Formats: sequence, structure tokens, C-alpha cells
Amino acid sequence: MTKTVSFLALSCVGFIATAPAFAEDGPKTPAVDADPQTRDDIVVEGERQRRDSNPKFVASIVDTPRSIIVLPSETIQQTGSATLVDALRTIPGITFGAAEGGNPIGDRPFIRGFDSQGSTYVDGVRDFAAQSREVFAIDQIQVIRGSDTTLGGRGNAGGTINIISKVPQPEDFVAVAGSYGTDDYKRITADVNHRLTDTIAVRVEGVWHDQDIAGRDAIWQKRWGVAPSVTIGLGTPTRLTVGYYHLESQELPDSGIPYLYTIGNAPLGTSLSQPAIGNVTTIAGTTGYVDRSTFYGVKSRDFRDTSVDQATVRVEHDFGGITLRNTSRFTHNDQSYIYTQPDDQQGNVFGTNVANPATAGGLVWRRANTRYGYADSIVNQTDLFGEFATGAIKHSFAAGAELAWEKARRGTFVTRGFTNAAGNELLSTGSTISPRCTPPAIARYYCTSLFTPDANDPWVNYANDTSTTPAAISRNLTVAETQNDANTVGVYGFDSITLAEPLILNIGARYDRFHSRVRPGQPIAATSQIQYERTDELFNWQAGLVFKPTHDTSVYASYATAATPPNSLLGEGQEGNALPTTGGAANAALADSLKPEKTKSYEVGAKAALMGGRLNLGVAVFQTDTQNARVTGPDNVPQFIGKRRIRGVELTATGTILPGWTIFGGYTHLDPVITDGGFTALTAAAVGTQPAKTVQVVSVNTGRQAPQTARDSVSIWTNATLFDRLQIGGGAFYVSRVYGGYSDNRAATQNAAGVVTVTPATKLIERSIPGYWRFDARAGFDITKRVNLSVNVQNLTDKTYFSQAYTAHYATIAPGRSAFATLAVRY
Repeated sequence: MTKTVSFLALSCVGFIATAPAFAEDGPKTPAVDADPQTRDDIVVEGERQRRDSNPKFVASIVDTPRSIIVLPSETIQQTGSATLVDALRTIPGITFGAAEGGNPIGDRPFIRGFDSQGSTYVDGVRDFAAQSREVFAIDQIQVIRGSDTTLGGRGNAGGTINIISKVPQPEDFVAVAGSYGTDDYKRITADVNHRLTDTIAVRVEGVWHDQDIAGRDAIWQKRWGVAPSVTIGLGTPTRLTVGYYHLESQELPDSGIPYLYTIGNAPLGTSLSQPAIGNVTTIAGTTGYVDRSTFYGVKSRDFRDTSVDQATVRVEHDFGGITLRNTSRFTHNDQSYIYTQPDDQQGNVFGTNVANPATAGGLVWRRANTRYGYADSIVNQTDLFGEFATGAIKHSFAAGAELAWEKARRGTFVTRGFTNAAGNELLSTGSTISPRCTPPAIARYYCTSLFTPDANDPWVNYANDTSTTPAAISRNLTVAETQNDANTVGVYGFDSITLAEPLILNIGARYDRFHSRVRPGQPIAATSQIQYERTDELFNWQAGLVFKPTHDTSVYASYATAATPPNSLLGEGQEGNALPTTGGAANAALADSLKPEKTKSYEVGAKAALMGGRLNLGVAVFQTDTQNARVTGPDNVPQFIGKRRIRGVELTATGTILPGWTIFGGYTHLDPVITDGGFTALTAAAVGTQPAKTVQVVSVNTGRQAPQTARDSVSIWTNATLFDRLQIGGGAFYVSRVYGGYSDNRAATQNAAGVVTVTPATKLIERSIPGYWRFDARAGFDITKRVNLSVNVQNLTDKTYFSQAYTAHYATIAPGRSAFATLAVRY
């Protein structure tokens, strides 16, 4: 057992904004108009902003020295978003990564160049498990950009996402919507609120969703969910809210399109290895066409099943202008899948050797990634917030404490009874065959054609790659499962201090004690359990100064820190600073030597609430620095010497331009650079009596654009109401080129005297996806004041583009053009 205690300074402060939910002019549902607790409302952008929805928000958006975007439910509905990823695509500056290797499938947004999968919150409480979230029970989504550990705890180097749930309201209403469209799109949502007594109200949201994916063969998604809640004490000083959320989903996961080149078969010089789509010519000169609909998975093998259960109890009491709140939440997430990664790493897509049909190109290995597991968390959070004055100085404050227990356990699907040389069980997918795409491998459907794959291939799981005995697919033995446990104790405080009429000081600090432990899965023959654990103590802070030239404008400067300790994601995402998962004295020492990665953010900006607060404009210029990222050092062991620098500018515009005409959008430019990627080990093969030797060279990543991050992105959604009943809307979305990863062909050799020579690179490949523009459109008509018929068209021009760039293997292709009509009734 290994333990270590590390200290660091990081992250952000009181500022998460429950922002203005602007809506198109015209009739609103009671859910929008009504608010059970208006005494703490802050008027921003022409709408009430409830302080009680997130107590850590201690100032209005215009008075908060941070870049904040709030996506309201109206925009989520107008854009036809059904998932969190759909909704976040309307926010500039957010790109997406996805599952690779052991990284589970789920939402993986990148904010300002940093993976924010572990920085997603529901009502201010961390929601760490990998999952694909729905929007049916979401009231709004808050995106706070910049280093942010003071707000939520560990992680948050690029920013946080906070989901605000729908809760009971004081007025009765029913809202039901049904959608039907192309690609067998079917969706029904319901939102019912009923006031039982003067002080008790219940609310129930539900969704049923079923669709194929536009432009993609075989892919389908199904899910259903329900979210009931009850509030006792509406309009009284003491309130109790109990809520439950359940979501189940099944789908055939999408395999995407493989990259064309590996470093072995790439042309000389620098090459963009993009997905092999359109006209493709192999090394043997064979030319074929890869259509956007091409799917390399196998229906008889691939699947993904998930479920989410979440129970929340919130108690709060008002003491005059101060509120005490306690929130307790239990969450259980379950996920299992087998999905195909169309693999380019064996060189079989473009090909490596024309003399052998198995290596002449035009083939794709159907590499199977498998996982099952669950993630549980119990979180208790206490907040005290309100306002007071010390003489002429006004304070809007929040203070609190958090206790959290988290566990994630996972395994893989295997063929029971077969083990490889390491004693590990495997599925029979051709992973032991070399080269991968031999005629026997093709006959077993381990490999398929690049141009004409068939998802209906009758794949059969055998006892091993050469056996003719069919075998059932089962789960790992318990000894082979990996478990991560963590507990957190955190205390925090925020204060927005009005020093004088034009000056506001916004400060905050947080201390966390994060203890984590990993018990790696062991081979079947193992006789003992390996375990590593450590404790990290994190101190983070943020400070910002706001100057207000007028009541509705501000200029600000801020500084914030963030800390990402080892094992921060508990195996629920891609983690470069993970605890070891194998035994040995070196790994025991490594677990002791690890450190939290530290990030600092500097930001200056200006905000304006125009036309009486109906239109909000903002600009921010920022720099985020990581000085001690974990990389391989010159001695071939992990060291905390890596550096990353993200510079950028953000422009935002949200609100009402003219009566009945709203806008939501902005532009983000980033300069994301890996300034020091550490070193890469090259091995010089043994020569005569000279043993193999390892030398270090500067990482190929150094000086290159940070992966999963676009330099430029634009998002604009606008909606106009004409003739009182007709609404016309549309969106334009742009994302520039995104890189997944880099490789070169530097090599090391030695002579008989043991002198090692490093051959400079003659090839460099940049795995990437090209930039794209996407356009959406919407038209709606109020048949009556309570009945609306609308039509959404997504990807209006049927653009072929890719939404996620993987480090290697393949990229995720986005859906083609789709359209659906929605009939919404509210009363």
C-alpha cells in the first residue's frame, strides 16, 4: 500500500451563474413564468435569475469576472437537441473527444482545450460517471470557462458544465410534445406540474425516444426516462425537495471511419491522415469509394446498454436574508458494451505490401472494445449563502462543505475458458493473428472490406482465434475486475464584495482532501490483490476585480487555479495521470511519486447588458497554463515537467435583439499549444554481444496544436416571431480542423561497439478531421396559444463531416440531413 500527500494551489471562485433563460416574446408556459421563490431573484438580461438554483453564484453575470455562457431550455428546445452533446454543440469553443482503448463511451466535452468529462455537475453536485445524458429534465446548462477547482473541487482545468434540473413550480401546467421525422425518428416528452396544496407541489418529466441515425447504415438508438420530484414548503422559510431521475438506453454504437495511414505506410514528409472516406486508392492501386453510410461494426456482436438512477434530497431554511441548504444525492450508473473500432494501426486500410493480399490494403480489422461496470457516488453538500453589509461595504457570499464517496468497478467481456500467454481472457476477434487480415481472419469476419462491409455478417465467437468451437461471451471473473474508490472532504467560500459603487472584488477559496485507491484486475492465476492508494490535499483560489463604468456594463480581470490529482476520474475517462494498474516495486514507487497537475488561468474581459438587460454581449481574452503535466521524462520514467499553453479570445451575444427576435451564440479563437510534451523512448535492437538499449528523444507532440481542440469555432442560433404566430429560426455552426494525435518514424540503432544512433524522422503523420460548416433550420406556428407545430431540419446541406478525432484508429462521423416535426401542447 502506498500513500502520499501533495499540496497545491488552484481553481476558481464564486461565480457559477444561474443565468437568464431568455425566451422568444409571446406566451410562455407557467413553468417559465412562475418561480416559487422570487425573494432572491436577481434581474439579469431581462429575466429573473434565481440565486437559489446555485448558491455558489454570488453575483449577477455582468458582475462576475469570468466567461460564462448559460444555455436556456428555450434554445435547447428550438434547436431540437435531445442529448447533452447536441445542446453543447450550440456553444462555441467546445469540442468533443470519445472513447478509445479503455476509456468508456460517454459525454466527453473539451473546454478551452481541456477534457471536462470529469467536470460535469448536476445542480452543483459532481456527476463523475461516464454516460450519455438526456435533456428532457434539464432547465438550463451553465458553462463556466477557465480553471475552476475552487468551484467544484478536483479537475476543472478548462472549465465546468453545470446542469440545472427542472423542479416543482407553484402553478399547475401540463406540457406534452411528440416528434416524428426522417430515419424513423420518434420522440415523446411530457412535463406535468401540479400544486397539491398551498405549500406542496409535484412535478414529473418523462421521455421516450427511438431513432435510426441519418446517413449511417444500421445505427439506432432507443431510450426512456422519468424524473419525478416533490417540494414541500413552497413559499415558506423551510423547504424540502425530493427528486429521482431514471434513464435507460440501448443502442448499436457507431464505429466511425478509420484513418487512412499509419506511420509505416504514410508518404514521406508531413501527411494529414484523415478518415478514409470518398474515393480511396490503396497501396496496390485499387480504387474504391467509401460512402458516409459505411459501417464497420457487427450487428450480432456490438451493443451498448446503460442505465442511470439518481436520488436527491434537498432541505433548506431561510434566516432572513441568509439561507442554509443541505443536499444529499445517491447516483448509480451502469454501462456495458462491445463496439467495433475500425483499426488503422495494422496498416491494413491503405496497405503495407502489395505482394501479400492480406497486406495490400482495402481491409479493416474489426477490433472489439469491451467493457461492463458501474459507478456509484454518495455526496452530501451543505451551503450557507446570502447577503450582509459591513459598514458601506456590501457582501454577497456563499460558504459550504462537501463530503463525497465514489466507487467505480469495471471488467471486460471474455470467452470463458481461454487465456492468452499473460493469463488474461479474450474475445476471439483476431487480435492474436498477424497480419490481422489473413484469409482465415476474413472468413471469420474479424476483418472486412474497406469499401463494402456488411453489418449483417454472421460473426461467431469461438474459444480462441483458431478454434472451431463456438463459445459463449461472458464477463470477467471477479479477480480480473478493476475497482477504484475515492472519498473527498472539501470546504469552500466565495464572496462578491462591493467596495464602492464602481468596484467589485470577487474572491473564493477551496480546500479538498482527496483520497483514492485502485485495485487492478489480476490474471486468473493470481494469488494476491495489488492495491495502490494515495491522499492529495488541494488548496485552490480565485480572485477577480470588476469595474463598472455604468450599471449595465463591466470590465474585469481575474486569476484562477485548478488541480487535477492522480486518479481523478476513477477510470471513468481517459486519464494521463492515473495510478498504476500493474504490480512491481517500480509501480509502487511511482504511486508515491505522483503529483497533482496544476493549471492557472488569466482572463480579462468586458460585458454589457443592453436594452434594459434584454441583450447581453461579452468579450474575454485569456491564457491557461499547465506547467507540470505528467509526461515521460529523459530517464524514461514519469515526471511532472510537461507544459501546455492555451491562449484565446471569446465573443458572445445572447438575448433579444428586437422584440420577438432572439440570438444565442458567439465566436471562440484558441491558440492551443503543447509547449513541452516530454520525451519518447526509442529502442535500439541488440547487436552481437550488445544488449538492446533505450534512448530518449523529444516527444513528437512538443510544439504542436493540442489534440481535440479547434482553433476557431462559431455558433449562432437565432429565432424570430413573425405575425404573432409564426416563428422562423436557424443556426450556423463552424469548427476548424481538429487533431487527434501525431506520430513520426524516428528510429534508434546501435553498432557492434554499442554506439546508438538516432535516425531523424522522414515521415510525420497528423491524424485529424477537417473543419466544417453545418446549418440548421426551424419553422414553428402557434395553432392556438397552447398548441404549436414546428419542423426542424438538422444539417440542412447534408454536409459530410466528422465530430470527434481519436488519437488513432478512426474518427466519428456526424449524422447526415434529418428532419422532424413536433406537435407541442401546453396548458
